[in-house]
Amino acid sequence: MQIEVVEIRDLTLISDLCVVWNSSVRATHDFLTGEGILQIERYVPTALKGVPDLVVARGSLGEPIGFMGVNDCTLEMLFVSDSSRGVGVGKRLLEYGIERLGVRKLTVNEQNPLARGFYEHMGFEIYDRSDVDEQGMPFPLLYMRLRKKF
Repeated sequence: MQIEVVEIRDLTLISDLCVVWNSSVRATHDFLTGEGILQIERYVPTALKGVPDLVVARGSLGEPIGFMGVNDCTLEMLFVSDSSRGVGVGKRLLEYGIERLGVRKLTVNEQNPLARGFYEHMGFEIYDRSDVDEQGMPFPLLYMRLRKKF
């Protein structure tokens, strides 16, 4: 697996990352309906183009298998294709983000217990909660920060 910061975000890459996003969300976001996923999916290309640091994990054939976006030490997004889950892609991406991009905070859907557990395993703890997401939808969010090491 290769991990790289992507500067050039052409249409092919954005399209490939949208496929990864869709695969990941359908496998992990059981609280969303198919229609809900389609509504959110419209905003994914803009988010991918606009996030300051976009990091892509590539498989053995060079294909994107996961990605994360970071803005000002905050993990804005991390998605791994369903076929690549459970083999360390998310862990490698997040470790890269912590070590090289200074990731210290993130937000996760409360209704995604696998993601919450993953982030807790990686050293993050909850410090706040909201009843709705950024769009005001009834999807509670958990705000997490990296625990201080003593």
